[in-house]
Amino acid sequence: MNIIVLWADDEIELLKPHILFLQNKGYDVIPVVSGEDALEEVRNRRIDIILLDENMPGLSGIETLKRIKAINNNIPVVMITKSEEEYIMEDAIGSDIADYLIKPVNPNQILICLKKNTEHSKIISEKKSSDYQQAFREISYKISDKLSLKEWEELYKELIYWELELENIENETIFEIIAQQKEEANKQFARYIMKNYIDWLNGRGDEKPLLSHTLLKEKVFPMIGETPSTFLFVIDNLRFDQWKSFQPLIHNYFYVAEENISYSILPTATHYARNALFSGLMPSEIEKKYPKLWLNEQDEGNKNQFEQELLAEYLKRYGKNIKFGFNKILNVDFGKKVLENFHQLLQNPFNVVIFNFIDMLSHARTDIDIIRELAEDEKSYRSVTVSWFENSLMLDMLKILASKKIPVFITTDHGSIKIEKPIKVVGERDMNTNLRYKTGRNMNYNEKEVFRIKDPNDAYLPKGSITSEFIFALGNTFFAYPNNYNYYANYYKNTFQHGGISMEEILVPSIKLIPK
Repeated sequence: MNIIVLWADDEIELLKPHILFLQNKGYDVIPVVSGEDALEEVRNRRIDIILLDENMPGLSGIETLKRIKAINNNIPVVMITKSEEEYIMEDAIGSDIADYLIKPVNPNQILICLKKNTEHSKIISEKKSSDYQQAFREISYKISDKLSLKEWEELYKELIYWELELENIENETIFEIIAQQKEEANKQFARYIMKNYIDWLNGRGDEKPLLSHTLLKEKVFPMIGETPSTFLFVIDNLRFDQWKSFQPLIHNYFYVAEENISYSILPTATHYARNALFSGLMPSEIEKKYPKLWLNEQDEGNKNQFEQELLAEYLKRYGKNIKFGFNKILNVDFGKKVLENFHQLLQNPFNVVIFNFIDMLSHARTDIDIIRELAEDEKSYRSVTVSWFENSLMLDMLKILASKKIPVFITTDHGSIKIEKPIKVVGERDMNTNLRYKTGRNMNYNEKEVFRIKDPNDAYLPKGSITSEFIFALGNTFFAYPNNYNYYANYYKNTFQHGGISMEEILVPSIKLIPK
């Protein structure tokens, strides 16, 4: 379907060479000599773009523009004028023009203007698709290579970059290609984690990532005391791609001083990773050192109810005997109370604020159909996250902190992955219910499909009994019981879960922000 161009100019006869040029390029051009004629065409036929002379007898270009917008505000209008007077430009821009050209115009100027305003998305899509296709081979080569710790972090960032760059293009094939590339990357990443994870925890090997239980000591505690107050924002279940999606919203308030990737411990679940974050200890060490502050899988009660106490002990061990604020924002009402009393928090040398929205979103998406529709795929999942952040109390807090010149550190406990492939597991009644990891006795599964930790002590995990072990789902797989297998496999398929091994769950953002 050709693009229809409406060209309104009282000297349209002089523009016949320009019109013929555009027609030869495949455009359908409708020439009119007045604003009244232009309005008539807009009312009665499809118009894709309008070239509008600013200085016409009768209705001026500016008045015509206003009336066009009243009829159809979606048609892009390019204003063409002989005058360079500032007030005319301001009037036109204030009336929402798509572009502005000064006479005399040549055909190529017009052509570029039309392409920019009618084929912009197509041109960008084609360019981005082409660029990714060129990058595809290099990325594939990296995936097949033996990557180091930092190389895995950079590869994940590169995959996210392309996923975000391509999310608005109209090319389903490209989406499928990058999804397949991420899946292959996750297979290799799982092998990397299985080979190195136990060594990292036990101080073996040359490389050691920034892990949940070392993050605060390495990155956050050194910030305390540099300014009157320091804030740590923990967004439960935040993925690196979600961070990159809402990062532009804080651009006016903060510099990104550091943009690191830290590694969630296993299991990539709040019970384990967040307790490790706030204690500076691995789960079995918490159980041993602070038995009253740790609940095991089979214990009743909130498994993260003692985080504030664990952080207090951690600060003391680090030599920071300071007053600190600790707030978990689980709902809007409590968040508003925190915001109302925010000035009091500014008196503390250190503050922690936890936001649970994204974690609640992922769980609600599993159980509530309308939420599943809102966050149907990766793109919409990110979009809902951005929408939340844009209207969140967190952004309100960040604006206050920026105005007070207070630095902020943003991180999370773990991420999540969209699960697709069920695998069977059988166990005793006390086996936990998480879809991405299992712990218990006498579990039956295919060892080739999981990461098995036979002795939890090796990974500093609590050992429920002498024969208890842990298994972790890899990539986009998830555990399902043989009983009602098809029902549960279909129910949980394409939901966002965490607890296992994938780049999305393990490689999480750790961001230091400095006020502008």
